[in-house]
Amino acid sequence: RLNQHQKGEGANYTKKRLPVELLYFEEYEKIDQAFIREKQVQGWSRKKKEALIYNKLENLHFLSECKNISHYKKVSFDIVYTKRSFMK
Repeated sequence: RLNQHQKGEGANYTKKRLPVELLYFEEYEKIDQAFIREKQVQGWSRKKKEALIYNKLENLHFLSECKNISHYKKVSFDIVYTKRSFMK
């Protein structure tokens, strides 16, 4: 996969940012499993990817938590809705 990226084949994102540097990898027996994992990690935030790269796996759970006020603060929807209405 790295060779494909270095040749400019495949993803448009990496094609514009050559050369690429490999910071992390996982091995899979089947390509479809690797593809699913690649897409999963691509959807992560930069901080979450950095935690994976630097083996700070204990941070992944915290970085995965929703930070919306209604979830993060465990506030009821009615209170959030009222605050938003008030702010307008």
